[in-house]
This record gives sequence, C-alpha cells and structure tokens, in this order.
Amino acid sequence: MTNPAADADFYGLEQLLDDAGRETIRRTREFMTKEIEPVINHYWTREEFPHELIAGFAGLGITGTAYEGYGCAGGGPLLDGMIALELARADPSISTFMGVHSGLAMGSIYLCGSEEQKQRWLPAMARMEKIGAFGLTEPDVGSGVAGGLTTTARQVKGEGEAGGDAWVLNGQKKWIGNATFADYIIIWARDVGDGKVKGFVVEKGTPGLSTTKMKDKIALRVVQNAHITLDEVRVPESDRLQEAHSFKDTAKVLRITRAGVAWQAVGCARGAYELALAYAGQREQFGKPIGGFQLVQDLLVRMLSNVTASACLCARLAQMQADGAARDEHSALAKAFCTVRMRETVGHARELLGGNGILLENQVGRFVADAEAIYSYEGTREINTLVVGRAITGLSAFV
Repeated sequence: MTNPAADADFYGLEQLLDDAGRETIRRTREFMTKEIEPVINHYWTREEFPHELIAGFAGLGITGTAYEGYGCAGGGPLLDGMIALELARADPSISTFMGVHSGLAMGSIYLCGSEEQKQRWLPAMARMEKIGAFGLTEPDVGSGVAGGLTTTARQVKGEGEAGGDAWVLNGQKKWIGNATFADYIIIWARDVGDGKVKGFVVEKGTPGLSTTKMKDKIALRVVQNAHITLDEVRVPESDRLQEAHSFKDTAKVLRITRAGVAWQAVGCARGAYELALAYAGQREQFGKPIGGFQLVQDLLVRMLSNVTASACLCARLAQMQADGAARDEHSALAKAFCTVRMRETVGHARELLGGNGILLENQVGRFVADAEAIYSYEGTREINTLVVGRAITGLSAFV
C-alpha cells in the first residue's frame, strides 16, 4: 500500500492539468523510468548521448508543447513546464537536450520566423526528424551578450541562391548544446550594417561551419556542448529569421526558456528528494530504517519544502505566461529562486545518503553535479537578481 503523503507533488499541482495533460505526464514518466533511468549512468560517465532513444522521445508527442500549430504538440505553458520537470526528475541532461531543441531552437523559429519559415522548419522538428541547437553564448561573452555579441553578419547583395541576397557570418560560439549533431543551429549575430542582433538558421554541413565537442565537464555530461566556429559561413536571406530585428526579439525566446530552466531546477531537486526518501526507507542503522530518525525526517521535510515552494512558484508563472502577463522579471525571479533551492536540496539528499551519496550507482551524485550547470546557465543568479532588482526599484544596476 502506497502512502499518498509521500508523493513529491505534495500540493497536487498535476491536478491543474486537464485529463490529456495528465496522461502526457504519465506517459513521459513511464518512458523516463523504463528507458532512461536504467541506462543514463552509462552515457553520463562516457559523455555520450543516447541517439537511439530519440525515436522514443518523438513517440511521446511532447515536442513543442509551448506552441500551437505547425505540428507542435501544444498544451500551454503549464504542461510544457511540467514536462521539463518530469524529464529532469529522471535526468537533467535529457531535460536540457529537450529544452534546447523544443524551447530555444523551435522557440526562435516560432517567435521570430516568418509564416513560411515556420511551415518549412517546425513540423519536422516537432517530429524530431530534425534536431535544433541555439547559438548565442560566445567564448568571451556570457552574461553580457546583449551588448557584447561579437559574431558578425554581413549582407551581400545578389550573391545568394538564384541571385538573391545572402549573409556572411563570422565568429565563435561556446557551450552550444546539441550542436555536434544538430540539423539546424540558430545563430545570433550582429549586423555590421545597422549594429542590430539578427537570427539565422544555419544547416548542418554548411561550408565554413565547424563544431568541436567540449569535453571533461563535471555536469550535464550527456549534453553534447560544442565550440562553434563560423568562418565566412554563407546563409541565404531566406534563412534569416524574418521577425528577429534586434536583441529584444532574442529576449522573447529567453523569457520563455528561462522559465523552463526554473522548471528543470524543480525536477532536478525532486529527483534527488525522491531518491533520498526511498533510501531513508530502506537503509537501516541501529536496528531500524533511518527514515525513522528525527534529523533524517528534518532533512526530508526541508527538501520537500524547497521542491513544493519552487513548483508552486513555477505553476503561477505558467498561468501568467498563458495570460500574456509574464515579463522578464517574472522568469528571472523563478530561475534565481528555484536554482538556489535546487542546489540546497541536492546537497541535503547527498548528506542523507552519507558516503553512499558520492557513488554514481545511487544516482544522487549525478543530480548534485548536474545542478551546478542548471544553476549557471540561462542567466546566473546574480544577473537574474539584477533583472528583478531593476523591475522593483526602477533603477538599473547594470553597467
């Protein structure tokens, strides 16, 4: 007999979804439990990605849940966030892979592409026949990317396909997830003509485009991050995102995906908590399960409190997104708060397992390591704090 109070969805947030949404979550959880959890340590230790499982992900019908039409799954921000949580609950790397493909890459096309471009690219991406990546961060430009982007785009008249206009891209990108195998890489570059940031879809195999896998990471080791070099990469005007006119349009994508990272943080924390709870019921010391000791229960409740508070914050943010009321500072607060609470939670889980917590076979160590990457990407805590601080004081602390 199961104890309903042990459910990590302590306030029953899944009940906010309709029947179809709950079935999607159930189906996703089953897939992650049966297909991912038994093999993920193998890929994590080897810094490899389970390409053979992409077909299974495609069959779940969870790609593009934040969007409507163009073959996307649809369902809205709450379902989209809960899927990110569910994926991260089993493995944060897999959640990141989907966040890059479905969130950043598809989101760039959905929000910044023309109608023709959406029709051309999104259906195959929704079916996961084509995989996307998102190239914004650069070797020397992370948090300051809005004003410091160095990758350039130069327009050349009448030198594209069939005599049309083209663009020539030059520069470097770093930390680009999925880029070693992606079919489409969204490259953000500064137009040397007007100084504005514009977006381009660069296809795999384009001359002058090269990707080098980044190795020896301590976190999200399944994610294939790449260093990208663009050397006189020629892109036709038809592959420039037609509705991306400045960094403000890039920020529209990041506003959505930053909320998704907050959900991932909840999932990472929840996965560690569930592992610690199960361990506390099985591990015996002094003649009884350690879950019966006061200090252990204190750790468990601290973890559950962090998971629950963070999930409730994200659920409210999703409602605001659905109503069109969410602003940059709302996503920033969620990302900052949830990642701090995640970091604390995975630490408590490792503490509860004692020495066994550092053994990869007990899973918790993977969550501890992966939390460090989630804590930093999509805006550090400090940067997101300044975004919120500017909103509440009316004064910018940015240089």
